[in-house]
Amino acid sequence: MSTINKNSNIPLYVQLMNILIEKIESSMEENEKLDSEREICKKYAVSRTTVREALDELEKNNYIYKVQGKGNFISPRVVEQDLIKVSSFTEEMKKRGKNPTSKLLNFEIMEANSKVSKKLNIEKNELVYKISRIRIADNIPMIYEMTYLPYERFKQLTKDMIEKNPLYEILKNTFNINITSAEEVIESVLINKLESVYLEIPQGQAGLKFERIAYEQNEIVEYTITIARGDKYRYRVCLKN
Repeated sequence: MSTINKNSNIPLYVQLMNILIEKIESSMEENEKLDSEREICKKYAVSRTTVREALDELEKNNYIYKVQGKGNFISPRVVEQDLIKVSSFTEEMKKRGKNPTSKLLNFEIMEANSKVSKKLNIEKNELVYKISRIRIADNIPMIYEMTYLPYERFKQLTKDMIEKNPLYEILKNTFNINITSAEEVIESVLINKLESVYLEIPQGQAGLKFERIAYEQNEIVEYTITIARGDKYRYRVCLKN
């Protein structure tokens, strides 16, 4: 539908909203400016009130954002990930046509504290690798990630490997380990000061926290804590009876 039907039972603002959504999804880019209210009124022969109602609904549903004195702009696309299989950030971004990169913040060997040792099912104070990274898609920081791996199992792991290759590729190609399953706990959080710096968003903004334990068969391989931007990520779970 690309025209307004004034004889329809569907409210004019809903018709206009659907027309604009189709336009946004089919031919407009993130942060591109939408036509002005006056231009939309003229183009679709509707009142300013109708236009404003449609734009308000688009804003509520995160299709657009408003900049005072400048107009309405197309909201950045949200990445939707299905929680139905074990996959890496790199795989998910490539699947969605984005260019994934990583910035390594820290690579160290440390003694496992009580929480990490419990998650990895090892003794407290055993050595682990701690790898901190920013995961980036199309030059936009998406997630802040801290991964712990048991040192004894990955003694040959190096900083250079992590900087050059996706972690799951390293596990598979260098250590002959295939992740077969994972447990993931998700909760909503408010972005703290450090995370706001890494993710380039305001402190206190909504985010998602993920804690993942990954397995090869019945053996724990990895424990990862991820903080994802709430304005960039949406997760979908498929349930079957």
